[in-house]
Amino acid sequence: MNPVPAPSRIAICASDRPEALAARDRLVSRYGSVAEAEADVIVALGGDGFMLETLHANLSRRTPVYGMNRGSVGFLMNDYEEDGLPERVAAAGRAVIHPLQMDAWTESGQAQSGLAINEVSLLRQTRQSAKLKISVDDKVRLEELTCDGCMVATPAGSTAYNLSAHGPIIPLDARMLALTPISAFRPRRWRGAMLSHRAKVEFEVLEADKRPVSAVADGLEVRNVVRVAVKERRDVALTMLFDAGRSFEERVLAEQFMA
Repeated sequence: MNPVPAPSRIAICASDRPEALAARDRLVSRYGSVAEAEADVIVALGGDGFMLETLHANLSRRTPVYGMNRGSVGFLMNDYEEDGLPERVAAAGRAVIHPLQMDAWTESGQAQSGLAINEVSLLRQTRQSAKLKISVDDKVRLEELTCDGCMVATPAGSTAYNLSAHGPIIPLDARMLALTPISAFRPRRWRGAMLSHRAKVEFEVLEADKRPVSAVADGLEVRNVVRVAVKERRDVALTMLFDAGRSFEERVLAEQFMA
């Protein structure tokens, strides 16, 4: 992880949590702030959800984002500290992540696409379990998965919803994706798969009229899907900044040894 040059233009933004807004006001009065479109670095104040929102909002510019925790989780954030902000940002290391592209088709024939930094999830919409056929690189690997849902997670997202669903934690440089079921009923013992980052995963929703399914790419939800394709967008590189000694790689490693 290489340090970034000392930023001359910092944009400071915050979630709508009162503590984040108050922190933004204090930091802006102390260091100033430019518009995000003009910034060398964006300082995001909030939790992990706001970090994802900030990265999505700057997809076209791909401005590095340095987060400070003023939210509830903060796995993707640095500790909050008001002193020496420009120096901390200048000394921070880079973690480069690549999002997933979701292409989803609905029962009505409409197609929608979105990018997911953490994961693409398929989720049942009613009390009825979902039934999914899963293909990898155009070869059917699972004829029928009865479940609450299934997801494809990036390394950056492997410690989020994927971990809660008992999926594997993936180091950021592993170039792998996690295919993880959510409450699998049949086959009950299927625990998912580790895939190459080049893999294309396709889900076909079986009995879609009886067992409706939605597809979610971070904040974008598409309901009543019949087919969903997922692949990594290696051509899109997003940069998060972490304090020295608190790299994303170190956090992922430490997470695997937590009791």
